[in-house]
Amino acid sequence: MVGGEGGKNRRALGDIGNLVTNIHVVDGKPIPQASRPVTRSFCAQLMANAQAAAAAENKLKCNAVKLDAPVVKAVRGKKPTQQKATKKQAQPKEVIEISPDTEEIKIERNQANKKSCSDVSARKQAPTLSATLTARSKAAGGLSNKPNDHIVDIDAADVNNELSVVEYIDDMYKFYKLAESETRVHDYIDSQPEINEKMRAILIDWLVEVHNKFELNQETLYLTINIVDRFLAKKMTSRKELQLLGLGSMLIASKYEEIWAPQVEDFVCIADRSYSHEQVLVMEKCILGELEWYLTVPTPYVFLVRYIKASVPDSVMDENLAFFLAELGMMHYETIIYCYSMIAASAVYAARCIMNKSPAWTETLKLHTGFSESQLMDCAKLLVSLHAAVNDQKLRAIHRKYSRSQRGSVALLPPAKSLLSATPEELDHF
Repeated sequence: MVGGEGGKNRRALGDIGNLVTNIHVVDGKPIPQASRPVTRSFCAQLMANAQAAAAAENKLKCNAVKLDAPVVKAVRGKKPTQQKATKKQAQPKEVIEISPDTEEIKIERNQANKKSCSDVSARKQAPTLSATLTARSKAAGGLSNKPNDHIVDIDAADVNNELSVVEYIDDMYKFYKLAESETRVHDYIDSQPEINEKMRAILIDWLVEVHNKFELNQETLYLTINIVDRFLAKKMTSRKELQLLGLGSMLIASKYEEIWAPQVEDFVCIADRSYSHEQVLVMEKCILGELEWYLTVPTPYVFLVRYIKASVPDSVMDENLAFFLAELGMMHYETIIYCYSMIAASAVYAARCIMNKSPAWTETLKLHTGFSESQLMDCAKLLVSLHAAVNDQKLRAIHRKYSRSQRGSVALLPPAKSLLSATPEELDHF
């Protein structure tokens, strides 16, 4: 194993034990190690050369430190000779004094930082241009003195009630608003030669009594009046058939809204047998044919329920008062020019005025009804005028209905006459 790979390995192992750690390099090339034997004199010479090189290197370092180091002042109250110490004693730590100029610079920097922080806080507190313009416009319009009116989530308590369909309620009422315009009844009294406004009011007053006699739901009454108006708007009716039209309309509405609807014979008896059983059925068929069996329509009751909830009533009296004003308005033909949603909203607004609610029209009501206070003023004044004249009228079925204690006797409350003479400027105080 002398030659070949064995010889190479042996030489490598031999070199490992003879590694030279101190190889001098000149111009990037190592100087070959001297092969001179180390004698005592040569070793002493090497040691002296090493000590001289170390001393020269330390001297260069000290000079560099003196040139680059900052000026350090001696500690006050001590002489320079006192700073020398023996080898046994610990060298005292040098204390660096800060000149007064440095302290003044730091003080100026602190003052500048405080000033910049105060400027930042002042900029945050300073009103923006848009905020200033908004405040000026509110002050010019007299809105700055009004209390803050927050929108109330009227469906928050019914989130877990499946019958309230909170997820779809807003979309439903958007559809109701569109549907009411399609089925809205316009002025038709001139197309009826034998029927006038007073006769229609007499019919509605009688239907209210029949509705109370049978103890039907509120929805049935509102749908009955809707069917009567829609039929009269499409077909001429004689004076003799007007009461029969009311019977047929309530029969259809009862079948649509009630769980246990009255029988045909019940309507014949309550009309004092003025019409036969067959005549009521023929009228029912005639009404359905003219209306094309289209009975799913938004009535004022649909909007009243929602708007009363948006008004956040304090008691059942507030609710009954709104229903009283709405039914009183529907009995009179003057309200035919208004859509059902406006009649319902005006009834709620007039009821709040009667109960001295402040404000009379909130942002929550404005959001859910889609009407402003100025838009409801004409219809609300009409309802209040009808309420003020109810004692002078002979048709008092609605008045008697809401004079009972079961409905809070709201018909006996004084009307909001201040609303009749109110100017737009005075409306802000309601």
